[in-house]
Amino acid sequence: MFKVLNVIDGIGWCGTKEQTYLITKYLALKGVESHIALSFQYKYMKEKLKGTPVKIHFFEDYKGGSSRFNPANVYRLRRIIKENNYDFVIAHSSHAMDYVLLSTLGMRKRPKIIALRRSGFLPSFFSRAFKYRFADRIVVVSEHVAKLLREKGIFRDKLRVIQSGIELSRFFPRPELREEVRRELGVKEKEYLFMNVANWQPWRKGQEVILKALRELPFKNFKMVFVGLDTDSEEARELFKKYGLEKNCIGLGFRKDVDRLLQGADLFIMASFSEGIAGALLQAMATGRVVVSTDAGGIPEYLRDGVNGFMVKVGDHKGLARKITEALNLPEERRREMEKEAVKTAKKYSIERTVERYIELFRELKGSSRQPHRKGQREETSGISL
Repeated sequence: MFKVLNVIDGIGWCGTKEQTYLITKYLALKGVESHIALSFQYKYMKEKLKGTPVKIHFFEDYKGGSSRFNPANVYRLRRIIKENNYDFVIAHSSHAMDYVLLSTLGMRKRPKIIALRRSGFLPSFFSRAFKYRFADRIVVVSEHVAKLLREKGIFRDKLRVIQSGIELSRFFPRPELREEVRRELGVKEKEYLFMNVANWQPWRKGQEVILKALRELPFKNFKMVFVGLDTDSEEARELFKKYGLEKNCIGLGFRKDVDRLLQGADLFIMASFSEGIAGALLQAMATGRVVVSTDAGGIPEYLRDGVNGFMVKVGDHKGLARKITEALNLPEERRREMEKEAVKTAKKYSIERTVERYIELFRELKGSSRQPHRKGQREETSGISL
C-alpha cells in the first residue's frame, strides 16, 4: 500500500478541516499508512484522531496567517517529509500548499504532491505561476470548480474531480431525537425550527441573505438556529437585531453535536455565495431534512429543486422566502418522499467513496512515476524554483 502525509495549517474547524480529518482517518482505515502534519496548537484535531491508526506530526507554531513564512515551521515539515519517505503529500489548503512547496525545495527525492482546491474562487496569477503548477495533481471537489478552471485554461491536465464525502455513520435519520433537541433549544409546540450550519461569514456563507428572507415571511412562529464558529458573536447578534429578528434567532457557536442538532430541524436553510460541494448541506440531507439552498458552487450537481429539496439563485432572498413557505406547506406524503430522496442522494457522497477515489489517484500517480534511479546516473532534483 502507500504512505501518505496529509498537511493542514492553522486551527479551528470548517469544511476544509473536517475533510482533512475524514480523509486522513479513512485512508488509514483502508490500509494506507496515513500520517498528518499540523500545528502544535491544534488540540481539537489531535482529539478527533485519538484512537485511529493515524500517526500525528507537529510542525507549525501557529501565530496567524503569517506563520507559513516562519522558516522554523518549514524546516520542521521538511524534516518530517525527509525522514518518513512518503509516496504522496497532500496539501489540504492553499497555505498548506505554501508549506509543502517550501519544505520540498531542492529535495533529491521528492514525493508526489497533491494540492486541494475546495472553493470556487480562481487562483491568482501568482498562485498559478509559482504554486499550483508544481503539484503533480490538483484535486477539486466538484465539477463546478473543475469547469471554472478548465474554461480559463488552468491546470487542465492536472485536474481531478474527487467530491468531498460525509460520514454516514454519524449523519442519518434519528427521529427519536427530534423533541429532545427542540426542548433543549426552547422551541415551542407550534413553532418551526430552521437551522443553518456554517461559520459566521455573511460575505461568503450568506447568513444575511437568510435574515432578509426570514423578514419576508408572513409569520413569525419560528426559531432560526445558526451553528458554527462566531455565530454566537456580538456581530451576529447585531445583525439579528438589524432585521428585527433578535427574538427568533439563536447563535450556538461551534458545536460538536451537529449530527444530533439537525434531528430537530423542520428545514435546513443555506444561502451561500460560494461553495465547493457544501458538505453541511449533504449532512442535513443525510439526516432526512428538507433543505432550501442557493445554487452556489457544486450544489446543483446533486440538489434537484422540488425533488430532494429546494433551490434558488445565489442572493435571491425573496425566492428563498418563497421556497421556505412552499417547503412548510408540503403535504405530509410529499414531504416524506422528499426526505427519502434527500437521504438517497446523500448516500452517494460517503467518505468511503471519496477515499476510494484518492486511492485510485495514488495508483495513477504511482504508475506514472519515473523509473528507479540507476547506479551511476545523476539523480534529478524537482523542477521547483523561486
